[in-house]
Amino acid sequence: MSEPGALRTRLVLLGREVAKFGVVGGLGVLVNLLVFNLVRQTTELPMVRASMIATAVAIAFNYLGFRYFTYRDREQSGRTKEMSLFLLFSLVGMVIENGVLYAATYGLGWDGPLASNFFKFFGIGLGTLFRFWSYRTWVFRALPAKEAVQAAESFLERTEPAPPRQSRRRQPDHV
Repeated sequence: MSEPGALRTRLVLLGREVAKFGVVGGLGVLVNLLVFNLVRQTTELPMVRASMIATAVAIAFNYLGFRYFTYRDREQSGRTKEMSLFLLFSLVGMVIENGVLYAATYGLGWDGPLASNFFKFFGIGLGTLFRFWSYRTWVFRALPAKEAVQAAESFLERTEPAPPRQSRRRQPDHV
């Protein structure tokens, strides 16, 4: 059983992670909705195709934010594997997000501007729940505790100045 202090520390760290994820994700939602509405207003593309373009732009934006802000302290080896997993889970999130919009638009006939933005936003929310879980579990994994401690210790060893050496020779009392 863990100590109460350790549980509190884990909850504080999780809270910070959720907050950082929320900042990047919130900006990604704005990018997604802005691109979606811009494509809808300036092209004749069907709604779900416009939404998929917007989602793809937001995925690229979010990767940069997650890698260099939210999860910058996480393991960075295997960038190709990280990007592949990020794209895989992002595509699943894209299917969730745009599946909701597709069902509302073509299944229920709710395709007005307000309804399409509502269901786009709702789909983003459902996709975000999946993405948060998958990114933190599979893509931006935390360093194992032993490796994190060793990395911190080696950093401290390199940055702490060595204590001054004491001379063993006794200085004479008078000169």
